[in-house]
Amino acid sequence: MSSDRVSLSINRDLYSKIVEYVEKSGGEFKSVEEFVEFCLSEILSENRSAPAAYSKEEEEQLKERFKALGYI
Repeated sequence: MSSDRVSLSINRDLYSKIVEYVEKSGGEFKSVEEFVEFCLSEILSENRSAPAAYSKEEEEQLKERFKALGYI
């Protein structure tokens, strides 16, 4: 199964830190590409399951409710 791939540019300092992390990972990651792909996949999957942010009005209602319950 072939996979379409694209190039991505990042600053050299960040790349160097990733190289260092991969080298210290004890074989968990075999390359910078594998590490970056893993990180991005994790972040994107978290965002899909994250709840929608509350509106300001909803936040105020929650604060009032928590105060009434003695939590704040």
